[in-house]
Amino acid sequence: MDLRPPGLRALLRRPRRLAAAAAAVVVLVGAGTWTAVASDAPPPVHRSDQVMAVDGVRLDTSYFTTAGTARRPAVLLAHGFGGSKADMRQEAEDLARQGYAVLTWSARGFGRSTGRIGLNDPKGEVADVSRLIDWLAKQPQVRLDKPGDPRVGMAGGSYGGAISLLTAGHDPRVDAIAPSITYWNLADALFPDGVFKKLWAGIFFNTGGGCARFEPALCAMYDRVAESGRPDAAAVALLEERSPSAVGSRVKVPTLLVQGQTDSLFTLAQSDAAAKAIKANGAPVDVDWIAGGHDGGDLETGRIEGRVTSWFDRYLKGDRSADTGPAFRITRTGGVDSTDGTAQLRGATSDRYPGLTGDRRSIALTGGTQRVENPAGATPPAVSALPGLGTAGGLAQLSSLGVGVSLDFPGQYAHFDSAPVADNLQITGSPTATVHITSTSDDTVLFGKVYDVGPDGTRKVLPSQLVAPVRVAGTRSGKDVTITLPAIDHEVQKGHRLSLVLASTDLGYASPAAPAVYTVSLKGALGVPTAPRVETAAAALPAWVWWLPLAGALAAAALLVTGRRRTAAPAPDPGLAGVPLQITDLSKRYARSTDRYAVRELSFRVEKGQVLGLLGPNGAGKTTTLRMLMGLIKPDGGEIRVFGHAIRPGAPVLSRVGAFVEGAGFLPHLTGRENLELYWQATGRPAADSHMEEALEIAGLGDALARAVRTYSQGMRQRLAIAQAMLGLPDLLILDEPTNGLDPPQIREMREVMIRYAAAGRTVIVSSHLLAEVEQSCTHLVVMDRGRLVQAGPVAEIVGSGDTLLVGTGVPVEEPVVEKVAALPGVASVTRTDDGLLVRMEPGGSAPRLVADLVRLDVPVASVGPHRRLEDAFLTLIGGSA
Repeated sequence: MDLRPPGLRALLRRPRRLAAAAAAVVVLVGAGTWTAVASDAPPPVHRSDQVMAVDGVRLDTSYFTTAGTARRPAVLLAHGFGGSKADMRQEAEDLARQGYAVLTWSARGFGRSTGRIGLNDPKGEVADVSRLIDWLAKQPQVRLDKPGDPRVGMAGGSYGGAISLLTAGHDPRVDAIAPSITYWNLADALFPDGVFKKLWAGIFFNTGGGCARFEPALCAMYDRVAESGRPDAAAVALLEERSPSAVGSRVKVPTLLVQGQTDSLFTLAQSDAAAKAIKANGAPVDVDWIAGGHDGGDLETGRIEGRVTSWFDRYLKGDRSADTGPAFRITRTGGVDSTDGTAQLRGATSDRYPGLTGDRRSIALTGGTQRVENPAGATPPAVSALPGLGTAGGLAQLSSLGVGVSLDFPGQYAHFDSAPVADNLQITGSPTATVHITSTSDDTVLFGKVYDVGPDGTRKVLPSQLVAPVRVAGTRSGKDVTITLPAIDHEVQKGHRLSLVLASTDLGYASPAAPAVYTVSLKGALGVPTAPRVETAAAALPAWVWWLPLAGALAAAALLVTGRRRTAAPAPDPGLAGVPLQITDLSKRYARSTDRYAVRELSFRVEKGQVLGLLGPNGAGKTTTLRMLMGLIKPDGGEIRVFGHAIRPGAPVLSRVGAFVEGAGFLPHLTGRENLELYWQATGRPAADSHMEEALEIAGLGDALARAVRTYSQGMRQRLAIAQAMLGLPDLLILDEPTNGLDPPQIREMREVMIRYAAAGRTVIVSSHLLAEVEQSCTHLVVMDRGRLVQAGPVAEIVGSGDTLLVGTGVPVEEPVVEKVAALPGVASVTRTDDGLLVRMEPGGSAPRLVADLVRLDVPVASVGPHRRLEDAFLTLIGGSA
């Protein structure tokens, strides 16, 4: 059901239709080419790939439907920043099976789409979506509310979430949206309280391919702000006009807002502002705070996709029986799974969204007036979240498990502490504090954070690794300032204390470069928000607790006797102490499935000095295998041993493993060497153990190490990432698609890096889709398909086991002779080449008999040998399923 006034819809649509008449969608490639997508469950999904010309830009699209003549609602799925339409394929297929017509596309500047990145420019990316809605209105499968007006919803994460909100504000034909981990005001996200979030901004522009890939105005803005370290009014205005907040009063559709708790890029305050604005417009709004975010953690993908489907079932299909969930839900950590070390997640709900202020409780703090220094150049900076590194290492998730990773430098912060809390305290929302600040400079920047401090005073946890920057002008004569601290959901246990810290620097932000001294004193208590009406679901007790207490007692006694043996890691295998990797009967099922496997009964062994290529088509299970090997996910069966030690999350032997998987995040304004030094410091291991110089010599970066990373080419970035993985000279190095995005000379350089690393007796495992490159750089191969091992062995053995022979001749062979060779017994086909003949043998054909027959035909045979490229062998092994 459409909840917007018809008059408003017509009024807002009129100018859009005039624009559409001048800029229609033109299908350039792929119209009507439908292909079936394999599925274990009916109905089958069909996909049509098309490149559309939209306002001078070519957009790469995919359209998903199921068979049938009934019209159905449509859904537009938008990808995240740096991604493409391919990222949305699985979700699109799932929605299509649920009865939707689904359209995905690569935004301007991403994937195969052309154009420059506009950060969701209303005249660019948002206008593109309106043209796509025009196209949907013409499809026979799509339900229409009226001619030209399809019943359509939008969903997407991060960049894709923002385009969903923006389109709902600009195009009144959108009927429901489900944006996740995204922004309401991009200027506020990147310039909070006038402080430049330099690391995340740098990642934005580098992930997009460099400043030149963006609209010129955005590139100029970034250069200007990055150089000055402070956003100006023009920069703020430029980002605000690309923000959903600019059209907030016009977003009047049912909205499911999903936001991440572990997110220093787009904090909970962004979804809070969106929820308030859209609710004020009279539209239904539900809010869901998930455990993950841009800084890592669990994105709860399966649960959220299910909730999005139910949301669309109600508001697009009109199914009033669809359970869309509570008005507010939050995921909380309920302890640690002793089997794999992961956080146990439990949901807490409320029938209304509490916001970030909640029911406030005052917590008294102590601490007198304190002196805080801002060092020259704001160096060294304090450390909280580490964008890029945070997602790989899950720093925010460590915080949820009670492990502190923050760093404040003495003399550069003030702290005010509470007494131990008498009872458990659940903080839900944004704490506040009022302080008095005096400065030797006119411009004061401080970073506020609240630590949870354990009873012994040594364990300090910064919830979700979040800080709140605050910029204050006119502090020379002193000024009272109320600081709104980061929104969190965190339980402070009885006996713990809270510590308010105000630091002068933070690694993720730009601080004033000029040295200054601040004095800070308290002006009141810490205001802590609670949400008592948000109730956590109780964990169900097993039935035997009630009806079989005696058996329970016996089981408990048995566990006491065997617990140490059961929870201890398997003993090392002395016979495998020199073997880098042994995988035995490894299996991993798909989530929520009992009989579908990502990896099944996989076994292979890797020896020292080998460069092993891990090959397989998409979906073969390569990435799942690597994730299990690195201890990131737990297998359902089988065993992985590295140098004889069983792999489990956090296993000490993982210190002998280095990995480059899914790219590496670097700080663009630091040099290559500074990035590597910072990374090694974050591991907590001694500097002497890094073997920095040896790793750098192998990587071959030379003088580039002294330059800022933002000046690096893609090939240099890849080599820096490999150097990062090689720090500590791990005995086993894992590289996932290390040549992605490299040109041929850069690929050759990367090949030499891998060969040099293995030459010293270390082992390299590389997963790549460039078969010709694997053939040249790897000594051994493991080929997988559909989760199973297809073949393993030396490259020469696998490539040379084909049925095609290369017959070298001294002179070209004439065509009549070629025809005679083709007619020989045991010969399937013959192809002339510049060097002689390619002869494909039939089963049972033999090379000696072929040579005898060639001599009889007076063919000048100079040499005979097997001829098969790795690509040929690969396709033969997997049966063409790539």
